[in-house]
Amino acid sequence: MVPATKVPTAATIDLKLEVVILPVSDVDRAKQFYQGLGWRLDADIAFDNGFRVVQFTPSGSGCSIQFGTNIRLERHCGTARQVGGFPRNGDWWAAIATVADTR
Repeated sequence: MVPATKVPTAATIDLKLEVVILPVSDVDRAKQFYQGLGWRLDADIAFDNGFRVVQFTPSGSGCSIQFGTNIRLERHCGTARQVGGFPRNGDWWAAIATVADTR
């Protein structure tokens, strides 16, 4: 039994922002810009269906940015889904971004 003066607390969850997806109109120009800032290039992956994802991390940061082609950001929480037939290796971004259907 918990004494009336002590209020139980919920467990603490250690949450961290790990990636932010940025819309860009020119992927190569954006890549040059972030390279010019001295940010670390983590990935530049292109698939044969036109999907491409580029990821940079600023020095000393625990959060990265991603941008690319055929990345569509969902507008409503909980509506992220996968569309199209791209390879599933590299699922680290699939939960928050979708691939535009290129069929």
